Amino acid sequence: MSAPTSGSHAAGSEGSGAGAPQQERSIGEIFSSITTELSTLVRQEIALAKTELRQDAKNAGRGAGMLAGAGVAGHLFLISLTALAILAIGHLIGHAWAALIVTVVWAVVAAVLAKSGQKALKQVPPPLERTTVTLKEDAQWVKHPTSS
Repeated sequence: MSAPTSGSHAAGSEGSGAGAPQQERSIGEIFSSITTELSTLVRQEIALAKTELRQDAKNAGRGAGMLAGAGVAGHLFLISLTALAILAIGHLIGHAWAALIVTVVWAVVAAVLAKSGQKALKQVPPPLERTTVTLKEDAQWVKHPTSS
């Protein structure tokens, strides 16, 4: 009789092992699962934010460097062009009037460029756009977790 009892006990153990996911979990198991999932989630969000910031900073740095170089070269060109224009016009109407006219022209050019630059900056997306979206999704998941 002891053989059937241990045989039925062994069968019962196998059955409870296979049915364990259907049984209620203890508070410790639930807490451990939540802690692990939250830790993984936070690490993933931090990794995403770092990647996104690194990519944005790299693109912005490259663009800023090119603009700075172009700005220096353009500035030197404009100084030379301004002097040339003042000298050329100055022979016709006087150097003072020529300087005033060239200065007003550059003021108009500066205003147009400033307006164009302002418009271009408004088209830049907000920082960490994808991270913000995934954080909102994570917050919804925390409020209404689904069983996995």
